Amino acid sequence: MALGYLALWATGALGILAVSYWAREETPAPAGTRTVQGVHNFQPVDTEGRLWRGAAPSPAGYRALAGMGITTVVDLRAEDLSAAQLAEPAKAGLDVVRLPIRDGQTPKSAQVQRFLEVVARSSGPVFVHCGAGVGRTGTMAAAYLVKTGERSSTWAVRRNLAVGPPSIEQIYYGLNLSPNKAEQPPLSVVAISRLVDAPRRMASWF
Repeated sequence: MALGYLALWATGALGILAVSYWAREETPAPAGTRTVQGVHNFQPVDTEGRLWRGAAPSPAGYRALAGMGITTVVDLRAEDLSAAQLAEPAKAGLDVVRLPIRDGQTPKSAQVQRFLEVVARSSGPVFVHCGAGVGRTGTMAAAYLVKTGERSSTWAVRRNLAVGPPSIEQIYYGLNLSPNKAEQPPLSVVAISRLVDAPRRMASWF
């Protein structure tokens, strides 16, 4: 049993790491990518500069985003956050929308629709983040790009892999996106994904 799980984990986790490394080496960073103090993995999502992505900002990061003209922050974290953490964006003068997604998982259709509405109605550029700015952030960014017709699902997934390794269910979700649908992966894919991703998620608790 233990050896079987180890084989599954090695095949899945190391395979995703290898594909992510290949994508990072072969996929140029999008125009506009820059270093922002307090925000790791900061990149534009679309070509118009309407949507940006990255990791959870530090207090200085929120101030930097506001200084760049970003007006709205979409927080995808479902983790337990302190009142002080939740207050940081507003202290920097940013509007905040929370759409909680568990680590390694994918957004519900209603969350994607809400996200599209937030970006469309925001008075200025929007910044979306989770914890590291990789899996959940990339999955929502992919849904945005595909459903607005700006990019294909395969392009969006490759872009995400170049930023960092998402989970198996997030990759499956991204590859099966279309302008007309954003469906949850089947239970078989979810089960395998969460078994493979379990050590990483447990390590993040410490």
